[in-house]
Amino acid sequence: MKYRGILCLLMATVFVSCTNKKAENEIQAYTVHHDTIVVASNSPFLKRIKSVNVKSESFQTVFTTSGIVKAIPTNYAQIASPFAGRITKSFVRLGQKVVKGSPIFEISSPSFFETGKAYYQAKQEMELALKNLRRERDLYTNKVAAQKELEEAEVTYELKKKEYENALAALKVFQIDPSNLVLGKPLVVRSPIAGEVVTNQIVLGQYLKEEADPVAVIADLSKIWVAANVKEKDMPLINALDSVQIELVSMPGKLIKGRIYHVSEILNEETRSVEVLIECDNRDRTKKPGMYGTVRLTDKADQAILLPTTAILQQKDLTYVLIDLGGGRYLKREVYTSQTQGDRSVIQRGLKAGEAVVTEGAFYLIDVR
Repeated sequence: MKYRGILCLLMATVFVSCTNKKAENEIQAYTVHHDTIVVASNSPFLKRIKSVNVKSESFQTVFTTSGIVKAIPTNYAQIASPFAGRITKSFVRLGQKVVKGSPIFEISSPSFFETGKAYYQAKQEMELALKNLRRERDLYTNKVAAQKELEEAEVTYELKKKEYENALAALKVFQIDPSNLVLGKPLVVRSPIAGEVVTNQIVLGQYLKEEADPVAVIADLSKIWVAANVKEKDMPLINALDSVQIELVSMPGKLIKGRIYHVSEILNEETRSVEVLIECDNRDRTKKPGMYGTVRLTDKADQAILLPTTAILQQKDLTYVLIDLGGGRYLKREVYTSQTQGDRSVIQRGLKAGEAVVTEGAFYLIDVR
């Protein structure tokens, strides 16, 4: 047993000695001078390291983000009653197409009656004030009336005119045409836009309070917006976009073309992104507000250097490649990447066309200091 222990100790010593000798030979297989690695001509590493000459090629930046379909606000109208009252008649049904000014529903409202009455009264008082002003001017011209009476008539007319204009404005705010106003008749609420009735909650006999919720929604959905959130780092690419494509969850595989309508001037501080509105054709009505999808934005073609991602090495905060200088010499150089496309990365800065870069076997030299 004693001799067996001595034999094992001798074998372990020989093994460690051989291992250290092998490691020493590997270390001596290359040397480092600053950022340059020199591999010995007899090193087995040379056969495992492959390099290619990089070249500039046409490249289009493509990035994707999420998006949601929205109705265009100017093509969307919520119809509510401007006055409290009771609905007496409905003129539309769900899905019906209407034009601007089409009647939607009729409502009997005491408040509307009082507004109309105030308008007619203000109009009548203004007309009487105007007649009195003309009469006072005529009397003053013929030296029958004093200047003070004329000035009083002018002030009275201006006041009555202002009251009339306010009463008229009150009607126009609610899209009421004064020429069609008849005291005692119910108010006909009309559509401010052309479109389609997409929501109809009109109930005959229903009493609507002031500031009640809309009872109908009119929308023109022949065009829609897709709202996408573009990250802060991708904002410079928006101004040079060549095309925009959308793929909705409800229509996988179908690419929808669009154009950028507006880029928000305000950055969302929480998401570090800006809202981009993309206008799309929707005459087939397949794109419904609220639908989700993926937005693909493609930049204009430009020249760029692309490398296999495996050729790009990382050391702490340093991203670098190995430049093949020939004769077993490799230069460690920092590079800056912008994005990846498949198994290749775009080199933004650090390389020139024609330089040889290690693309295979670089990991043998990763631990070199």
